[in-house]
Amino acid sequence: MRKTLLIALSFFLPAFVLAQDFNKHLATAKSAYSSGKLEDSRFAMEQMMQELDMTIGKEVLKLLPAKLDNLSMNSAADNVSGTTGFLGVNIHRDYGTADKKAEIDMITNSPLVASINTILAIPLVGNSGDGTQKRVKIDGYKGLLQKNVNSETQKTNYELQMPFNSTLLTFRMENADESEVLKLAAQIPITEIAKMLQ
Repeated sequence: MRKTLLIALSFFLPAFVLAQDFNKHLATAKSAYSSGKLEDSRFAMEQMMQELDMTIGKEVLKLLPAKLDNLSMNSAADNVSGTTGFLGVNIHRDYGTADKKAEIDMITNSPLVASINTILAIPLVGNSGDGTQKRVKIDGYKGLLQKNVNSETQKTNYELQMPFNSTLLTFRMENADESEVLKLAAQIPITEIAKMLQ
């Protein structure tokens, strides 16, 4: 009974604490606004939005698969952190080991979304003649796939950048080939993530 109670508390306590922080920031914003302290009101609202973004980021991590083919997630490396200079969050998960590794990073409200969308909109710019950069489509979303060969190890690394809404999803894989990268990237629930981050 006691163990069950402790487990239940571990699930509900973070949500309760977050609700308290959210409500505290909301009350501070209302009070500051009523007093004519608009800058203080704005600051409290930014804090409230940051709390909300962090909660959404943690929910996005729950959508990511525990495995990408035979690469297991490294849950200790999961991270959701606030971004500097603008509202939004960084969401990170990695898979595999040092020999074979994949990473997923998402930045909400990313300033890079506009520039990547521009590259994706112009086919001649998005596809390089040497095969190191090409446009791809996964789950209905366009992305930019970049290939890089490490000059020291001669291992091929890939980076896939996919913008949706105001979020930039980056999928990196080391020591891989293109078909493997695209196969694993297709296992990321991009549509569900895009809906959550609207």
